[in-house]
Amino acid sequence: MSPLPEAELVRTSLQLYRYLLRCCRRLPPGPVQQHYRHAIRQSFKVHADEDDPERIQQIIKRAIEDADWVMNK
Repeated sequence: MSPLPEAELVRTSLQLYRYLLRCCRRLPPGPVQQHYRHAIRQSFKVHADEDDPERIQQIIKRAIEDADWVMNK
């Protein structure tokens, strides 16, 4: 099960970015939340120039799996 029910609706990088930030709101406030918000922003910037649709879908799938792991941790 995904951390939020909207996970299956994520199709674009912008949708992923918003989804991950919403997941981040469910984390305890403070350093943990700040760390993951920063990591989400940095990852978005690093992959901003990605143009291969297959690679983008791989990144989306992996990011959702990672979010699920963090939320269940």
